Amino acid sequence: MTDPIAPTLQSSLGQIEVVSCQDGRAVIAYEVGPHMCHSGGVAQGGFVCGWIDAAMAHASLSLAPDVTPMSLELKVSYFAPARPGRVTAEGWIERRGRATCFAEGRLLDPAGNVLAKASSTIRLIPTAAVEASARRDMG
Repeated sequence: MTDPIAPTLQSSLGQIEVVSCQDGRAVIAYEVGPHMCHSGGVAQGGFVCGWIDAAMAHASLSLAPDVTPMSLELKVSYFAPARPGRVTAEGWIERRGRATCFAEGRLLDPAGNVLAKASSTIRLIPTAAVEASARRDMG
């Protein structure tokens, strides 16, 4: 049973909206809060990674809504700090196979400057299998 008071993943990441999600591409807007920052008002790198990872996962779901994307590998390169305010994560699928896809993404500030780029290898597992496994593990 889920806790009705617990924050969702989307709210924990500061998601404002899924701007678009179709044809192997996704754009998601986030609000960087001061609670996400460390010294000097710089967003912690794990949030940056999470924002781009979510956009790449959404991009994969736009091509195969009946799967659960699971990251096999994720690489992030940081170019400039993300600071409090709005940022936009973009993700797209470079190549898709039957059970694996290769995604890329980036994080942009409001002026369109690239703050970070990422690439990911994503395993596409049927959602029914993931849910059945979770029920077994909890039972």
